[in-house]
Amino acid sequence: MKTIDIQKIHTDADTYFTQKNLAREHEIALSRKVIQLSGSAVRFIHRKEFAEAQQRILQARNLLEQIQTTTKEHPDLYFSGTIQDAQKEYAEAAVSLAIIQQQNLPGPADLQVEWAPYINGLGEAIGELRRHLLYEMIHDNMDVCEYLLQTMDDIYGALAALIFPDALTNNLRRTVDSARGIIEKTRGDFTSAFMNKKLQTHIDHMTRLFENSDSRTSPVKDMPENG
Repeated sequence: MKTIDIQKIHTDADTYFTQKNLAREHEIALSRKVIQLSGSAVRFIHRKEFAEAQQRILQARNLLEQIQTTTKEHPDLYFSGTIQDAQKEYAEAAVSLAIIQQQNLPGPADLQVEWAPYINGLGEAIGELRRHLLYEMIHDNMDVCEYLLQTMDDIYGALAALIFPDALTNNLRRTVDSARGIIEKTRGDFTSAFMNKKLQTHIDHMTRLFENSDSRTSPVKDMPENG
């Protein structure tokens, strides 16, 4: 009869879970830092401090690379919600910066993130594009606004066409539904601002015409009194 070494099972299990728990705590701490850096990058983007934003995005990328190394022996940790959220926030910041600077859009391979967090980050970037569009609208940069709105439409169309189970896409449908509402509201704001600008341009034009016409009219001299 073979003997069962329960003590060895206990020792091996304790060693395994101790190492895994250390890896888990490490990746949680790093993931939180990635999320913080990504949020900071977005704030710098909206202040048009692009170099500062890029620096924080690179810092976040380095931390994600550390996470990949830490969880290499524990792939189930790598695909946990915490790391996926960190990748999503990082992707959102990176694609927002690229779009606002009118650069080529980086893909998941460029950013070294998984597809599910990438497409959700891309979808959530629509909210950041709206925020930047409103800023440009205030400063009368209608061409930039039109570019941003068109890009938002393009992103929405691409994501809405991905019909797959939520378990695979990390609830992409919820992101797409939110993006649709943001785009509809933004289009309304842009249309109103565009029409107001056209109206103001027309008023200014008519005012100049009136002023020029008035300046060319000779002043009427006082008529001499009879007698």
